[in-house]
Amino acid sequence: MAIPLLEYSPSSQNQRVLNYEIPGDEQSWIYNAENLLSNSEFQGLIWAAYRQIFNEQQILASNREKSLESQLRAGQITVREFIRGLLLSDTFRRRNYEPNSNYRFVEMCIQRVLGRNVYSDREKLAWSIVLATKGLAGFIDDLLDSEEYLDNFGDDIVPYQRRRILPQRIEGETPFARMPRYGADYRSKLEDMGYFAHQEGDYAWSSSQPYLPPAPVLLVAKILTFAGAGLLGLLTLAVALAAFGWITI
Repeated sequence: MAIPLLEYSPSSQNQRVLNYEIPGDEQSWIYNAENLLSNSEFQGLIWAAYRQIFNEQQILASNREKSLESQLRAGQITVREFIRGLLLSDTFRRRNYEPNSNYRFVEMCIQRVLGRNVYSDREKLAWSIVLATKGLAGFIDDLLDSEEYLDNFGDDIVPYQRRRILPQRIEGETPFARMPRYGADYRSKLEDMGYFAHQEGDYAWSSSQPYLPPAPVLLVAKILTFAGAGLLGLLTLAVALAAFGWITI
């Protein structure tokens, strides 16, 4: 018997506020498969899906799912099924699911699939339970089959960040594409494994005390500095005297 989704209270985020502003460059561009007329427009929709699911940092030629692209172009699958295929791909699993805790992965998927931020830690907990009990495929199915997804994107619209800008605010929410793909907990694991530890001899290594060269090196450096300053002073004086015609250089 499947565990029902834990209840959580939606908070008033931007996407839940009525839209009164005039659409502009700061609003998300909506890609709808029903309105596509040319091949270039269809290609734009496909890349919009890649940007939304993988973010720009992970858009590589090796990450393309050409079989899914072909099925989408042929009308064999909908945009929603294309999104499902990207989320269940080996690339997405390897680059996003495996490096993260369930909580960070849930937050990331809600941002990219539902187009909003998580309401609270309770929502992250609720969806983390789904991920733990149903697995990755069951979790993705529940997100894409949810009433919220179907109401906002349906079968033909690529998910996008909803209502990032409010008229009453000078700046909107940070685009989800700028969010790091893994959280602080994964970085802590890397630190424990020694990935960021500096050792003596490394370029960025420094001890608790600042490094000072040996005394003879410092003495030579001082002599060269004073000698260079004196030579520069004499050269400046000679140029000034030559300008008045007192000496000839």
